[in-house]
Amino acid sequence: MNQIESKSQLPYAEVQCHMAATPIEAPELLVQTWFNTDRPLQLSALRGRVVVLVAFQVLCPNSVAGAIPQARRIHETFAPNDVAVIGLHTTFEHHDAYSPAMLQSFIHEYRLKFPVALDCASAAGPIPQTMERYKMRGTPSLVLIDKAGQIRKHAFGASEDLRIGAEIGALAQESSAAASLARSSAA
Repeated sequence: MNQIESKSQLPYAEVQCHMAATPIEAPELLVQTWFNTDRPLQLSALRGRVVVLVAFQVLCPNSVAGAIPQARRIHETFAPNDVAVIGLHTTFEHHDAYSPAMLQSFIHEYRLKFPVALDCASAAGPIPQTMERYKMRGTPSLVLIDKAGQIRKHAFGASEDLRIGAEIGALAQESSAAASLARSSAA
């Protein structure tokens, strides 16, 4: 697991997660390059669907061994009209070394079919812009966004397939009206 606060290696099974007690609006992604989509994606255009945002790094063993295969399984399991999976390649180390060509090769080699974004570097420091907007602690990270565009889960590290599948299923079953009600009652 690549973590910003320290370089110590935590066991992959350790998950640090929070469910949003007060859901907040998911910020738009700031993307350098998109892959596996014919046009840039906007979260606002995905309202009405659950969005699974999976942040990874190609050189992070836990991303490659766990997060990428899990994202692929989610993409293959849920109907695209109900659930949108988006990969986000984000790195706080050696951002300039990760070119679009290198990421395109990785996507091809791992046969990823869902849209993947290359996070924008920041002029202010090593943390890429989307990673900073979402306050990600490192990779892999998983963010669940409900049909109304609210962040409902933010996890750092591995997440159990069964638990994530159940959470995605529950969010997919919520009506847009129920999601909006949950948002306004939390305010």
